[in-house]
Amino acid sequence: MTPETAYTRPRDLAEALAVRAAQPSWMVLAGGTDLMVSAIHKRVPAGILDLWRLPGVGAITEGAGGGLVIGAGATWLEIGRDARVAKAWSPLALAAREIGALQIQARGTLGGNIGTSSPVGDSLPALLALDAEIEVASVRGRRRVPYAAWCTGYRTTALAADELIVAAHLPPLAAGTHLAWRKVGTRRAQSISKVMGAAAMRVECGVVTDARIALGAVADRPIRIAAVEQAVRGLARAAAAEAARAAMRGAIRPIDDVRSSASYRDLVAENLVARFFSGMI
Repeated sequence: MTPETAYTRPRDLAEALAVRAAQPSWMVLAGGTDLMVSAIHKRVPAGILDLWRLPGVGAITEGAGGGLVIGAGATWLEIGRDARVAKAWSPLALAAREIGALQIQARGTLGGNIGTSSPVGDSLPALLALDAEIEVASVRGRRRVPYAAWCTGYRTTALAADELIVAAHLPPLAAGTHLAWRKVGTRRAQSISKVMGAAAMRVECGVVTDARIALGAVADRPIRIAAVEQAVRGLARAAAAEAARAAMRGAIRPIDDVRSSASYRDLVAENLVARFFSGMI
């Protein structure tokens, strides 16, 4: 006999948090684009907390000091079509347009991608390079976690058992910041990434003064490449490209899997990061 599963669709965030506190083991469902695919490989959940289109957590609004707040319930279609995201935080908009087909983009949510925390989640290197903060809430209150500290391991995060993801906060970027994002997959569309990366590079008078370089699908979580970030500071972009290429050697230790070999990922990541600085992307 198939066990029965409890189900609730709260009317607002306060009700959702109360259910989460009372039933921390229940499955949290938003767009369902990840959970439904893997459902047949998991035990039937004791309950489902359905957050799809939950009022108050789906808007994209201006944040403090010129930043942007993207609600966890915002879909990838909404994020990819938002003019503010495309103009000032383009890696996230570009990633949004590469997440599955239009049907997936219309259902999949920012909060779902952040919560699932797959190493091949296309939006995650963008959040890392853009220095995002993740806002979470519980009946105990709200807090923010720098995305750099969010992923704690393979598909594990800093989210507590009684918390829900509420929003991602994107800070304003300094003048002279150049942005880039690139995904490499088996084909041009609807492909799981072999390697993907995002960059936020500050250039003053032709010289790189700061850089945040993030890659996905090369480790158990999205990672910043500190060796590259240090190597390029103080260099002109052409010299920075070669310094980045050299610094990438040995900076990552990807695995062999069904999508790619470790040696291929090493080579692709090296070329991708170098092109961030050469201006070819």
